[in-house]
Amino acid sequence: MDNPTSTGPIEAATLAPLAQHQHSHFDGQAAGPVALECAGLTKRFGAVNAIDELDLVVHQGQVLSLLGPSGCGKTTTLRLIAGFDQPEAGTITIGDRAVFLPGQSVPPEKRRVGMVFQDGALFPHLTVEQNVSFGLTNGAGRNDRVREVLDLVGLRDLANRMPHELSGGQQQRVALARALAPRPEVLLLDEPFSNLDPGLRQQIRRDTLDVLRSTGATAIFVTHDQEEALFMGDVLAIMNRGRIEQIGSPEEIFHSPATRFVAQFIGLADFIPAWREDGRLVTDVGSMEWPLPSPQAEYTNGDRAERLEVMVRPDCLTCHPSQEGQGRITAREFQGAFYLYRVSLPSDTSVRCLLPHTEEYSVGTRVAVTLRQGHSLRAFVEDQAIAG
Repeated sequence: MDNPTSTGPIEAATLAPLAQHQHSHFDGQAAGPVALECAGLTKRFGAVNAIDELDLVVHQGQVLSLLGPSGCGKTTTLRLIAGFDQPEAGTITIGDRAVFLPGQSVPPEKRRVGMVFQDGALFPHLTVEQNVSFGLTNGAGRNDRVREVLDLVGLRDLANRMPHELSGGQQQRVALARALAPRPEVLLLDEPFSNLDPGLRQQIRRDTLDVLRSTGATAIFVTHDQEEALFMGDVLAIMNRGRIEQIGSPEEIFHSPATRFVAQFIGLADFIPAWREDGRLVTDVGSMEWPLPSPQAEYTNGDRAERLEVMVRPDCLTCHPSQEGQGRITAREFQGAFYLYRVSLPSDTSVRCLLPHTEEYSVGTRVAVTLRQGHSLRAFVEDQAIAG
């Protein structure tokens, strides 16, 4: 394997700080009181643990994006919080009130939880106004509250329309208004935009986020779309096999993933071998200082066969044609403003490089690959991030 220590920009790089690990919770500087707390939630379907001792904390006014692959337990988590399903173990607290304890469960209609479903779930035989007022108790302020939330979602002029007379985006806004009308303590949104076409989806999610911000709502937003999760969430929680794999700010999750699973689930990530030589961490794209403390030193004793890897994302790397370069372009993908190049390296691995469309190179071109200034490598051992 060629020694890549001569590539310049990586020399000043530093390792990213170690992110929070599983079962931690995010406490931002502006975090308010706890609005929702789930502790040790477990839900089984036959022999399958759909939810496996899940811990989750959401603060008042936060929008938490709950993200993960299909079947990881996202919707089941919402159904447990809402009271539609009952866990086998654990506790659920909303505000200062326990709504589920072993042997005790507050019914859904008394949990002060609003729910927006994937398909809106509007009552087809009721008008917009009647749909929104459905969950409100009779009283002097009932009609005023309906008008208030319809104004909030920009649909007051359509109050007398039937659901089938509305567009898909309008139907979802009615569903949001109906969920907000009773002033819930926590709002749950289960992939509410997945049935909309891409252009409308972007507009409706912007409108929805504006509404959540203007009302100060506490919300959990379930999606499998990473772009949507990054856009909507103050906090991201990544689920895997019924557990929270990592929770933190969008920037922390993207730049400092705690596990290989999180790194590959959020954005594009490549992993290349690394090894320690003379106090430096060496890779195919360069080297840097690596004063690895004990007890982790056992992973970096110079044996290149061990599973020490570093993560690089396409925007972290640059490449340019060079006869002495350590890489060769094996594929390219035109993305309009950018080219995404796949480059093979001496370690029989490959990385992706994202370059402006003005840097157009042919497949087969030999290139020098370097880390962009200001970007860092993140080291992993056995699929777990480690600190240097």
